[in-house]
Amino acid sequence: MTEILDRPLAPDVPLSRSSAKRRAEAFAHITPNWFAAVMGTGIVATSAISVAGDLSAVRGFATAIWLLAAVLLVVIAVAFGVHWVRHPMQARRYAADPVMVQFYGAIPMALLTVGAGTITVGSSILGTGAAVVVDAALWSVGTLLGLGTAIAVPFLMMTRQRRRSDLVALPAWLMPVVPPMVSATTGALLVDHVPAGQWRVSFLLLCYLLFGLSLFLGLITLSMIYGRLVHGTVPTGCAAPTIWITLGVIGQSVTAANSLAAHADSALAWYSSDSHTIATGLRIFGVGYGVAATGLGVAMFALATAVTVHNIRRSMPFALTWWSFTFPIGTCVTGLAALGTALDSTMFRIAAALLLGVLVTAWTTVFTRTVAAVLDGRLPAAA
Repeated sequence: MTEILDRPLAPDVPLSRSSAKRRAEAFAHITPNWFAAVMGTGIVATSAISVAGDLSAVRGFATAIWLLAAVLLVVIAVAFGVHWVRHPMQARRYAADPVMVQFYGAIPMALLTVGAGTITVGSSILGTGAAVVVDAALWSVGTLLGLGTAIAVPFLMMTRQRRRSDLVALPAWLMPVVPPMVSATTGALLVDHVPAGQWRVSFLLLCYLLFGLSLFLGLITLSMIYGRLVHGTVPTGCAAPTIWITLGVIGQSVTAANSLAAHADSALAWYSSDSHTIATGLRIFGVGYGVAATGLGVAMFALATAVTVHNIRRSMPFALTWWSFTFPIGTCVTGLAALGTALDSTMFRIAAALLLGVLVTAWTTVFTRTVAAVLDGRLPAAA
C-alpha cells in the first residue's frame, strides 16, 4: 500500500458492477486525504477575502465557496465516520500505511480552514456572535487534532517504521506537522474576541508557540524532502502533485507571522508600558521573516512548476493528490496579501491577486475532475 500515491484511479474497477455492490463499497475507501478537498475549497474563500475582501462581488463569491467547503466538511466527515464503522479493518490498514497516515493531518486543517471562513465571511449569514462561537469550536478541535498529528505521526514513524530502510522522505511528510501553523494563522482571527487582559495575551502567546512548533518541525522535514528531491527521487505519476505541499508550510508561516503581529497591539495594550514596542518588534519580525521566506517560496514554486510540467509530458493521471495544487497555493496568496497589508506594498498585492487567479483556475479544474470521477464511479476507489 505504500505505493498508494503512485497509482491512478483504479481503472481496472469495472463501471458495470451492480449498484448494490457499489453501494456496499461506497465507504470502503474514504481515506483521510479526502479532507484535502475541504482544505482546497475553503482556502479559495479566505484567499479571495485577503486579496479583495472590500469588493461586494468578491465577498459574495467567497461566501458561496465557504458554504460549499462547509457542506463538503460535513459530508466527508460523516462518510469518514461510516468508513470506520462499516470497514474497520480497511480503515486500520489505511491508518497503518506509512504514506496514508500522513494525510490524517488534512482532517484538522479542514476544520481550521472552514472555521476561518466562518469568521471572515460566514458572519454575514450567521451573525458575528454565532460565527465566533462556531470558529472557536472548530479552532479548538482542529488545534487539538493538529497537535496530535504533529506528535503522534512522527512518533509512529520513529517506532513502527524504523526498519524500513527503503522509506524516503515524501512531501506528504509535511501534512501532519503543518496543522499547528494553520492554527496559529486562524487563531489570529480570534485574538480580538478573547477577553482582554491575561486571557488575550495568553492566547496570542499560544498561537506563537504553535507557530514555532510547526515552523521548526516543518523546516526540518522540508530539508529532508529537498535532499531527497536533489538526489533524483522526484515524485512521479499520480504522486507528482504532492511536491506542491512543500509550499504549504512556507506560505502559511508568512501568513501566520504577519496576521498575529497585526493583532499584537490589541493583546498587549494592557501588558506594560512597553507593549507598543513589543508589538512593533513582532511586526518587524513578521515582515522580515515574511519577505525572506517568500524568496524560498518563489524557488519552491518554480521547482514545483518544473516538476509538474516534467510529469505532465510523461503522464500524470488524475487522482485525489491533485488537491495538492490548491491549498499550498492558497497559503501563498494569503501570505503575499498579509505582506502587502503590513508593508502597504503594491507589488505584493499585485502578486497576491495574480496568484489568486492561478488558485481559482487550479481549484476549478481539480473540483470538476473530482466531481466527474465520483459520478462515473472512479472515486472512491481502491488504492
